[in-house]
Amino acid sequence: MNVKAAELPPAIARGVSQVDFQTDYRTALCFIVALFVGGWQFGVFGLLGAAVATLTAVVLGVSSDRVTGGLEGFNGTLIGVALVLYFDVHWITVLLVIIGSIMGSVLTSALVALLAPYNLPTFTAPFCAVTTFLVIGAPVFERIWRGRSMAPPPSAAYPGRELTFTDLWQGLFNGIGQVFFQGKWYVGLIFLIGLWFGGRLVALAALLSSAIGIVVAIVLGAPAADIGAGLYGYNAVLTGIALTGTFVVLSRLGVLYAVAGAVSATVLTAFVTDFFEPVGGHTLTWPFVIATWIFLAAVPAFSGLRRSPT
Repeated sequence: MNVKAAELPPAIARGVSQVDFQTDYRTALCFIVALFVGGWQFGVFGLLGAAVATLTAVVLGVSSDRVTGGLEGFNGTLIGVALVLYFDVHWITVLLVIIGSIMGSVLTSALVALLAPYNLPTFTAPFCAVTTFLVIGAPVFERIWRGRSMAPPPSAAYPGRELTFTDLWQGLFNGIGQVFFQGKWYVGLIFLIGLWFGGRLVALAALLSSAIGIVVAIVLGAPAADIGAGLYGYNAVLTGIALTGTFVVLSRLGVLYAVAGAVSATVLTAFVTDFFEPVGGHTLTWPFVIATWIFLAAVPAFSGLRRSPT
């Protein structure tokens, strides 16, 4: 393969936007701006993760199409954002992001090979696996942990709080921002604007999927504070975007299929959170990965649905 030096900056930027399956440079720019608005550390460490993962792929000789398309950078982006969120700004965090992004790059290639016979993308599984292992193992290492404890969910501070209109409208945008661990509604709005540049359908799918996550969470009785924080929306958002024209051909039945996927991802969010509760409750984007893999794997069995060419 031969990736020119001039192609690396756009590839790294697309590594940020590919978290939501987008390649438009305006989307990438909006996403980067959103991260810095959320906190300079998220922008810096997100770009660091994307850069390390992308460069690792270049050095190891991954296909240039994958590199320039940003497909080798998005897991590194999330690894960078997640680790600085969990471990704060520290030299050891920089080291962890570099190590984690290299691990994520290698795992991405491994999963690409393993999933190829099933025509399934890796999605954010490498990020989920690497971050889960690092965060669970962190308390063993004094220089990493330093007496830290994982922040509890918002509902821990506001148990039994009634759902308000503010929870609903902020939760709608937070469900989009929480894909990148951002819990400020205006940051989620910037991400939504970025998705609009990727296509109106993409932005609409994200917004409606976030709403679906809220509705399902309300019906099942999830804590109001967690709903307002977008914790029940972001996995639905990723699943909804993936199944609405991105990996499944858009049709009326396809839209219903995407709705079912978003509902499933929301229900799985509670299950995964509870499953990881003994080790800190690191839900990450596991519900999206599991639900979307299942729904995509099932498509060939349904005559009314078709996979999009990818």
